[in-house]
Amino acid sequence: MAASLTLDGIVAGYGGGDVLRGVSFEVPEGAITCVVGPNGAGKSTLMRVLSGLLKPRKGTVTLNGEKLAGKSPRQILDRGVVQVPQDHSLFGDMTVAENLDLGGYILRDRDLIRGRMERVYGMFPEVRQWAGRKAGSLSGGQQRLAEFARALMLDPAVILLDEPSMGLSPRTAATVFGAVRQMSAGGATILLVEQNARAGLKLADRGVVLENGVVRLAGTGREILQHPEIGELYLGGAAKGVAATENRQVR
Repeated sequence: MAASLTLDGIVAGYGGGDVLRGVSFEVPEGAITCVVGPNGAGKSTLMRVLSGLLKPRKGTVTLNGEKLAGKSPRQILDRGVVQVPQDHSLFGDMTVAENLDLGGYILRDRDLIRGRMERVYGMFPEVRQWAGRKAGSLSGGQQRLAEFARALMLDPAVILLDEPSMGLSPRTAATVFGAVRQMSAGGATILLVEQNARAGLKLADRGVVLENGVVRLAGTGREILQHPEIGELYLGGAAKGVAATENRQVR
Protein backbone atom coordinates (compact mmCIF):
# COMPACT_ATOMS: atom_id res chain seq x y z
CA MET A 1 0.00 0.00 0.00
CA ALA A 2 1.42 3.40 -1.02
CA ALA A 3 2.35 5.87 1.69
CA SER A 4 0.22 9.01 1.68
CA LEU A 5 1.85 10.83 4.62
CA THR A 6 5.47 10.22 5.60
CA LEU A 7 7.29 11.48 8.70
CA ASP A 8 11.07 11.26 8.62
CA GLY A 9 13.22 12.11 11.63
CA ILE A 10 10.87 14.67 13.19
CA VAL A 11 12.41 16.57 16.12
CA ALA A 12 10.12 19.16 17.72
CA GLY A 13 9.26 20.67 21.08
CA TYR A 14 8.83 23.86 23.05
CA GLY A 15 11.24 26.37 24.54
CA GLY A 16 14.34 24.51 23.53
CA GLY A 17 13.17 21.15 24.89
CA ASP A 18 12.53 18.37 22.38
CA VAL A 19 9.35 16.34 22.87
CA LEU A 20 9.65 14.42 19.61
CA ARG A 21 13.14 13.01 19.14
CA GLY A 22 13.45 11.58 15.65
CA VAL A 23 9.95 10.28 14.88
CA SER A 24 9.63 8.38 11.60
CA PHE A 25 6.68 6.38 10.26
CA GLU A 26 4.33 6.20 7.28
CA VAL A 27 0.57 6.64 7.02
CA PRO A 28 -0.57 4.42 4.12
CA GLU A 29 -3.06 5.82 1.66
CA GLY A 30 -6.64 4.74 2.36
CA ALA A 31 -5.78 3.15 5.72
CA ILE A 32 -6.44 3.94 9.38
CA THR A 33 -3.21 4.47 11.33
CA CYS A 34 -3.52 4.75 15.12
CA VAL A 35 -0.86 6.35 17.35
CA VAL A 36 -0.91 5.31 21.01
CA GLY A 37 1.36 5.79 24.00
CA PRO A 38 1.40 7.01 27.60
CA ASN A 39 0.79 10.60 28.64
CA GLY A 40 3.80 12.70 27.72
CA ALA A 41 4.83 10.42 24.86
CA GLY A 42 4.46 13.24 22.33
CA LYS A 43 1.09 12.45 20.72
CA SER A 44 -0.30 16.00 21.00
CA THR A 45 2.98 17.50 19.82
CA LEU A 46 2.88 15.18 16.82
CA MET A 47 -0.59 16.46 15.88
CA ARG A 48 0.56 20.06 16.20
CA VAL A 49 3.44 19.39 13.82
CA LEU A 50 1.21 17.69 11.26
CA SER A 51 -1.38 20.49 11.30
CA GLY A 52 1.27 23.22 10.99
CA LEU A 53 0.77 24.70 14.46
CA LEU A 54 4.32 23.72 15.45
CA LYS A 55 7.33 23.81 13.14
CA PRO A 56 9.75 20.91 13.64
CA ARG A 57 13.37 21.69 14.44
CA LYS A 58 14.55 18.82 12.26
CA GLY A 59 13.03 16.29 9.91
CA THR A 60 10.47 16.30 7.13
CA VAL A 61 6.78 15.63 6.68
CA THR A 62 5.68 14.85 3.13
CA LEU A 63 2.24 14.32 1.63
CA ASN A 64 2.42 12.30 -1.58
CA GLY A 65 5.98 13.53 -2.01
CA GLU A 66 5.35 17.23 -1.25
CA LYS A 67 7.07 18.68 1.82
CA LEU A 68 4.65 20.01 4.46
CA ALA A 69 6.95 20.67 7.43
CA GLY A 70 7.32 24.41 7.90
CA LYS A 71 4.17 25.36 5.98
CA SER A 72 1.43 27.37 7.69
CA PRO A 73 -1.77 25.71 8.93
CA ARG A 74 -3.70 27.31 6.04
CA GLN A 75 -1.20 26.02 3.48
CA ILE A 76 -1.44 22.52 4.95
CA LEU A 77 -5.24 22.72 4.94
CA ASP A 78 -5.17 23.81 1.29
CA ARG A 79 -3.22 20.64 0.51
CA GLY A 80 -5.95 18.48 2.04
CA VAL A 81 -4.82 17.76 5.60
CA VAL A 82 -7.82 18.37 7.88
CA GLN A 83 -7.81 17.98 11.66
CA VAL A 84 -10.72 17.22 13.98
CA PRO A 85 -9.38 18.47 17.33
CA GLN A 86 -9.82 16.82 20.69
CA ASP A 87 -12.03 19.63 22.01
CA HIS A 88 -15.40 20.12 20.33
CA SER A 89 -15.01 22.75 17.63
CA LEU A 90 -18.48 23.37 16.21
CA PHE A 91 -19.94 26.87 16.47
CA GLY A 92 -22.70 26.26 19.00
CA ASP A 93 -24.94 29.17 17.98
CA MET A 94 -24.92 28.12 14.34
CA THR A 95 -26.96 25.27 12.88
CA VAL A 96 -25.33 22.01 11.89
CA ALA A 97 -25.90 22.86 8.22
CA GLU A 98 -24.22 26.26 8.71
CA ASN A 99 -21.25 24.53 10.35
CA LEU A 100 -20.92 22.16 7.42
CA ASP A 101 -21.20 25.04 4.97
CA LEU A 102 -18.43 26.82 6.86
CA GLY A 103 -16.32 23.66 6.61
CA GLY A 104 -16.20 24.17 2.85
CA TYR A 105 -15.40 27.87 2.99
CA ILE A 106 -12.14 27.59 1.02
CA LEU A 107 -14.00 25.99 -1.92
CA ARG A 108 -15.81 29.20 -2.97
CA ASP A 109 -17.87 27.32 -5.60
CA ARG A 110 -21.40 27.15 -4.17
CA ASP A 111 -22.45 24.29 -6.45
CA LEU A 112 -19.45 22.28 -5.31
CA ILE A 113 -20.26 23.03 -1.66
CA ARG A 114 -23.86 21.90 -2.11
CA GLY A 115 -22.72 18.74 -3.86
CA ARG A 116 -20.25 17.95 -1.09
CA MET A 117 -22.92 18.54 1.55
CA GLU A 118 -25.26 16.08 -0.15
CA ARG A 119 -22.43 13.55 -0.34
CA VAL A 120 -21.70 14.00 3.37
CA TYR A 121 -25.38 13.68 4.26
CA GLY A 122 -25.44 10.45 2.26
CA MET A 123 -22.61 9.08 4.39
CA PHE A 124 -24.08 10.35 7.68
CA PRO A 125 -27.91 10.45 7.33
CA GLU A 126 -28.27 11.35 11.02
CA VAL A 127 -26.34 14.57 10.41
CA ARG A 128 -28.93 15.52 7.78
CA GLN A 129 -31.62 15.03 10.45
CA TRP A 130 -29.80 17.50 12.70
CA ALA A 131 -29.16 20.04 9.92
CA GLY A 132 -31.56 22.66 11.29
CA ARG A 133 -30.57 22.25 14.95
CA LYS A 134 -28.15 24.51 16.74
CA ALA A 135 -24.87 22.65 17.04
CA GLY A 136 -24.66 23.52 20.73
CA SER A 137 -27.83 21.51 21.40
CA LEU A 138 -26.24 18.24 20.23
CA SER A 139 -24.79 15.65 22.58
CA GLY A 140 -21.04 15.07 22.64
CA GLY A 141 -21.25 12.08 20.34
CA GLN A 142 -23.57 13.88 17.93
CA GLN A 143 -21.18 16.83 17.79
CA ARG A 144 -18.30 14.48 16.99
CA LEU A 145 -20.19 12.99 14.04
CA ALA A 146 -21.03 16.48 12.79
CA GLU A 147 -17.34 17.39 13.09
CA PHE A 148 -16.43 14.36 10.98
CA ALA A 149 -19.00 15.45 8.40
CA ARG A 150 -17.59 18.98 8.37
CA ALA A 151 -14.05 17.62 7.83
CA LEU A 152 -15.27 15.63 4.81
CA MET A 153 -16.55 18.80 3.15
CA LEU A 154 -13.02 19.40 1.85
CA ASP A 155 -12.65 15.86 0.45
CA PRO A 156 -9.41 15.68 2.42
CA ALA A 157 -6.28 13.75 1.49
CA VAL A 158 -5.68 12.97 5.19
CA ILE A 159 -7.94 13.34 8.23
CA LEU A 160 -6.21 13.86 11.60
CA LEU A 161 -8.38 12.71 14.52
CA ASP A 162 -7.18 13.80 17.96
CA GLU A 163 -8.70 11.66 20.75
CA PRO A 164 -12.16 11.36 19.11
CA SER A 165 -13.57 9.20 21.94
CA MET A 166 -12.43 11.52 24.74
CA GLY A 167 -15.21 12.12 27.28
CA LEU A 168 -17.71 9.82 25.55
CA SER A 169 -19.53 6.87 27.07
CA PRO A 170 -18.48 3.42 25.79
CA ARG A 171 -21.65 3.11 23.69
CA THR A 172 -21.21 6.56 22.14
CA ALA A 173 -17.50 5.93 21.57
CA ALA A 174 -18.40 2.73 19.71
CA THR A 175 -20.67 4.79 17.43
CA VAL A 176 -17.85 7.27 16.81
CA PHE A 177 -15.41 4.46 15.99
CA GLY A 178 -18.01 3.07 13.60
CA ALA A 179 -18.09 6.45 11.87
CA VAL A 180 -14.29 6.34 11.55
CA ARG A 181 -14.59 2.94 9.85
CA GLN A 182 -17.24 4.40 7.56
CA MET A 183 -14.97 7.29 6.52
CA SER A 184 -12.17 4.83 5.84
CA ALA A 185 -14.47 2.63 3.77
CA GLY A 186 -15.29 5.74 1.75
CA GLY A 187 -11.61 6.09 0.84
CA ALA A 188 -10.35 8.48 3.52
CA THR A 189 -6.78 8.23 4.84
CA ILE A 190 -6.94 8.61 8.62
CA LEU A 191 -4.32 9.24 11.28
CA LEU A 192 -5.86 8.69 14.70
CA VAL A 193 -4.41 9.55 18.10
CA GLU A 194 -6.40 7.67 20.72
CA GLN A 195 -6.13 7.36 24.51
CA ASN A 196 -8.34 4.27 24.39
CA ALA A 197 -5.42 2.31 22.99
CA ARG A 198 -7.11 -1.07 22.76
CA ALA A 199 -10.12 0.24 20.84
CA GLY A 200 -7.98 2.43 18.59
CA LEU A 201 -5.62 -0.40 17.65
CA LYS A 202 -8.49 -2.80 17.09
CA LEU A 203 -9.95 -0.26 14.65
CA ALA A 204 -6.66 0.48 12.86
CA ASP A 205 -4.92 -1.09 9.89
CA ARG A 206 -1.58 0.20 11.21
CA GLY A 207 -0.42 1.06 14.71
CA VAL A 208 2.41 3.20 16.08
CA VAL A 209 3.50 3.20 19.74
CA LEU A 210 5.18 6.42 20.89
CA GLU A 211 7.27 6.43 24.06
CA ASN A 212 9.36 9.36 25.29
CA GLY A 213 9.19 11.03 21.90
CA VAL A 214 10.39 8.08 19.83
CA VAL A 215 8.64 5.26 17.96
CA ARG A 216 8.81 2.23 20.22
CA LEU A 217 6.97 -0.11 17.86
CA ALA A 218 5.16 0.04 14.52
CA GLY A 219 3.17 -2.65 12.77
CA THR A 220 -0.38 -3.75 12.11
CA GLY A 221 -2.96 -2.95 14.76
CA ARG A 222 -3.32 -6.67 15.46
CA GLU A 223 0.45 -7.13 15.90
CA ILE A 224 0.66 -4.36 18.46
CA LEU A 225 -2.43 -5.57 20.31
CA GLN A 226 -0.88 -9.01 20.62
CA HIS A 227 2.66 -7.86 21.46
CA PRO A 228 3.19 -9.08 25.06
CA GLU A 229 5.49 -6.29 26.24
CA ILE A 230 3.37 -3.50 24.76
CA GLY A 231 0.26 -5.17 26.12
CA GLU A 232 1.62 -5.21 29.66
CA LEU A 233 2.84 -1.61 29.49
CA TYR A 234 -0.12 0.09 27.83
CA LEU A 235 -3.07 -2.27 27.48
CA GLY A 236 -3.29 -4.06 30.81
CA GLY A 237 -2.11 -7.30 29.20
CA ALA A 238 -1.78 -8.39 25.59
CA ALA A 239 -5.01 -8.92 23.68
CA LYS A 240 -6.06 -12.49 22.92
CA GLY A 241 -7.11 -12.13 19.28
CA VAL A 242 -9.54 -9.56 17.96
CA ALA A 243 -12.15 -10.36 20.58
CA ALA A 244 -10.36 -8.09 23.07
CA THR A 245 -12.56 -5.82 25.15
CA GLU A 246 -12.98 -2.75 22.96
CA ASN A 247 -13.80 -0.08 25.47
CA ARG A 248 -11.33 -0.72 28.26
CA GLN A 249 -9.66 2.58 29.12
CA VAL A 250 -5.90 2.95 29.45
CA ARG A 251 -4.94 4.60 32.73
